[in-house]
Amino acid sequence: MWRIGITGSIATGKSTVLRAFADLGVPVFSADEAVAELYAGEAVAPVEALFPGVAKNGIIDKTALSQKLAADPTGFKRLEAVVHPLVRARIARFMDKAEANGHALAVVEVPLLFESGYDYGFDAVGVTWVDEAIQRQRALARPGMSGEKLNSILARQMSQAEKKARATYLFDTSIPVDKTRDMVAALVAAIRAKGPGI
Repeated sequence: MWRIGITGSIATGKSTVLRAFADLGVPVFSADEAVAELYAGEAVAPVEALFPGVAKNGIIDKTALSQKLAADPTGFKRLEAVVHPLVRARIARFMDKAEANGHALAVVEVPLLFESGYDYGFDAVGVTWVDEAIQRQRALARPGMSGEKLNSILARQMSQAEKKARATYLFDTSIPVDKTRDMVAALVAAIRAKGPGI
């Protein structure tokens, strides 16, 4: 089975590309969605222990957590030490299941793939990207986003240029969505045509 990791900076179209794979019947996994599930489940107690007051009604309040991290950026490392292993375990189970079910391809979206330095065992990495002006426009349109918050997020992320240099596949999401979907469809068709022994 061919294992593709999808990554890219904030607001560069990762979700759009992941959805395009899913619509073609490819098993997909979103690390962001896994974190959201963990913040309502097994990560609540350890995260609340690290940052008292961020759990509300048994769920991690992401706004409260963001405020704690903004006040003390060293907290990111402690948070990642708790959450990342839980996400990685889910990714491993997802890929094992996809392979056991006979899929030729599985795709996992990991926003901080390169930054984490962790080897997920991917055969290839697709990187989403857009012009930085478009990226800022998209990001600032998100609820609760500010210029200061965006700059803080970007400071923790590898530059788009460096991510593109490490990519196996590039997805420019500034083009019309149907064109992006066509690129994904062509890639999926090529991988499936090679068969299980890629």
